[in-house]
Amino acid sequence: MRVLVVGSGGREHALCRGLKLDSSVSAVHCAPGNAGIAEIATRHDVVPTDSEAVVALAVRLGVDLVVIGPEAPLVAGVADAVRERGIPCFGPSAAAARIEGSKSFAKHIMDAAGVPTGRSFTCTTPEQVVAALAEFGPPYVVKDDGLAAGKGVVVTRDREAALAHAAGCERVVVEEFLDGPEVSLFALCDGESAVALPPAQDFKRAYDGDEGPNTGGMGAYTPLPWAPAGLTERIMAEVVLPTVAELGRRGIPYTGVLYAGLALTANGPRVIEFNARFGDPETQVVLDRLETPLGQLLLACATGALAGQKPLTSREGAAVTVVVAAENYPDNPVKGDVIAGLEPQVEGAYVLHAGTERRDGEIVSNGGRVLNVVGTGEDLARARAKAYEAVAHIRLRGAFHRTDIAAPTWEDSP
Repeated sequence: MRVLVVGSGGREHALCRGLKLDSSVSAVHCAPGNAGIAEIATRHDVVPTDSEAVVALAVRLGVDLVVIGPEAPLVAGVADAVRERGIPCFGPSAAAARIEGSKSFAKHIMDAAGVPTGRSFTCTTPEQVVAALAEFGPPYVVKDDGLAAGKGVVVTRDREAALAHAAGCERVVVEEFLDGPEVSLFALCDGESAVALPPAQDFKRAYDGDEGPNTGGMGAYTPLPWAPAGLTERIMAEVVLPTVAELGRRGIPYTGVLYAGLALTANGPRVIEFNARFGDPETQVVLDRLETPLGQLLLACATGALAGQKPLTSREGAAVTVVVAAENYPDNPVKGDVIAGLEPQVEGAYVLHAGTERRDGEIVSNGGRVLNVVGTGEDLARARAKAYEAVAHIRLRGAFHRTDIAAPTWEDSP
């Protein structure tokens, strides 16, 4: 099987790595990829949101499967264009990707499907925002209705900050704050059937102790030793399957991964958001533990054959990833600095590239989240120690990372 992965971040590096480990995959291509991906896949200089260019590349390469990583190409309809050429594609249609592309649309789907989530108001005027903030009170949750690369959400007790964020968006969703530990669950879907990957937890704030601005994610870990028994089964029954069924009733079959971001409240799981693609950086740890061959699994989703697959299996142990971010991330990250210390130096740990490029023979930073350092071990403590030991070898001027990813506070969680 020949596979084309669309995208250039740490998620795509993890996907390419997983595909490379599948013995049924004979060739992995990536468009456009990054410096790390180039070591395991053939890179192609194609803009991910350019449907015609992606289709032309897939046809020229004769691939058997296209896997679309980021949300922007999905919302732009790249998956639709690929399927129209008769090529199996892992990734939802533009219509289905609205589950992420529009927070308001996602709320409508959840309401219709009876999916547990927070109350909300969709606002298009300052007056509506003021009324919504007054309705819910602090902490205020204000979300840009459209795509914002993981940085369109403000959660704050500062009313003026909430109003300022809303003023910078054309349309916002203001919703009640959902209190409780957060969980990310990926469900693989083929339009009718769905199966769950093991849940993970990520860290959205830039700095230790969940301080600082929201980011695309500063680290993640799996498994969740504190998670209630039967959590995955409950989320599938109450959230994923009703959502997929509701989309199907509307003539919008969902093919790809449905990412449910949830808060485990005192009243049970509540959906914070849906994404139409693998979460980043949770993918890096979830795929590390996946034992089922990735290429065959994604192809089954793309061809409507998921129901015939054997139950998914995952390796024992744990995985932790720590994001190394560039100076000034997430506001205006500095690019072009040389990165050193990337060679494998710690057994049980490895580096996935997120925002990197090769220039004049050296690997340099080319994004906000530059690297994902993954540590593995028989338990979370050992996996965490491996990840941070490997982080210590990396040298990048001005870079920073959180030091509390997967810190042993899970014992205090429900």
